[in-house]
Amino acid sequence: MKILVVTELRQGKWNNASFETLAAAQQIAKDTSSAVSALVIGKSVVAFANELASKNVAEVLTVEHDLLEAYTPDGYCVALKQVVESAKPDLVLFPHTYQVRDFAPKLAAMLGKGMIGDCIGYRNEGGKLVFVRQMFQGKTAADVTFTGTAPWFASFQSGAFRADLLAAHPSGKAPVNSVAVSLSAAQIRTKPLDLFKEAKSAVDLTQAPLIVAIGRGIKAPENIPQAEALAKALGGEIAASRPICDEGWLPMERQIGSSGQTVAPKLYLALGISGAIQHVVGMKGARTIVAINKDSNAPIFEIADYGVVGDIFEIMPALTEALEKAKTG
Repeated sequence: MKILVVTELRQGKWNNASFETLAAAQQIAKDTSSAVSALVIGKSVVAFANELASKNVAEVLTVEHDLLEAYTPDGYCVALKQVVESAKPDLVLFPHTYQVRDFAPKLAAMLGKGMIGDCIGYRNEGGKLVFVRQMFQGKTAADVTFTGTAPWFASFQSGAFRADLLAAHPSGKAPVNSVAVSLSAAQIRTKPLDLFKEAKSAVDLTQAPLIVAIGRGIKAPENIPQAEALAKALGGEIAASRPICDEGWLPMERQIGSSGQTVAPKLYLALGISGAIQHVVGMKGARTIVAINKDSNAPIFEIADYGVVGDIFEIMPALTEALEKAKTG
């Protein structure tokens, strides 16, 4: 089986979810004795392709065109359709990003295929891949398989796989090959505008390596600066469960969960968060989860790597002071 991973660049930088999807592809390849290729699309992408070539892939494909410098669903679909038809992969994988949600279903439909989106895992059952998707805000999961002939299309949720487990190329570097595509301005029906941000302070928490998240246990908005001070001392970002954002104590772009952002940082520090399933589905992919809560029966402790039963108003300032002392030496 041939697997093709379509990576994503955003404003001249990697979307880190690309490497998580590449890790998923490597795992699938190991389970199915398959070969993995990675693809970079855009303009002036050679440096990014060379970086990908250091990973354990059979080859890296580059798709470059002046009309692909800025993302458009039409441009990407026209170009990628030609790549899929020429490379003939059996499975095409994407990171489940806003951009992928915009164009990937259209691409699959152009080729007369379906797509399984937002997967959190997979199984290999007798050579047949079974993909796992969450349903009803994470309360249950569905097993989904492809019918019909390849190519098949699927995307993996952020945090479903660990990018730090990516295997390096055994000989140092995979070959990088350019794929020529035919694309005209007349085929692109939309004009990209500036990247949308809800506010000047908006932050993409999916790219944050350290997150300090607060829940109902923070009690009042005047207590939030204590958590913000701890986040600053850690060099991380502040986030929250839905009730905090619903109250307007923090902006909605700081919300983690099924109706907010899905994150997978190196460290997720949960302060006064009970651990409702709607929140957990947005952060369970974190590499290390530390929970602090007065309630020893809080569900958050079931998924935490480290749990502290205690008062966050005693622990927050103590942690912040210890971190600041460590910085000053």
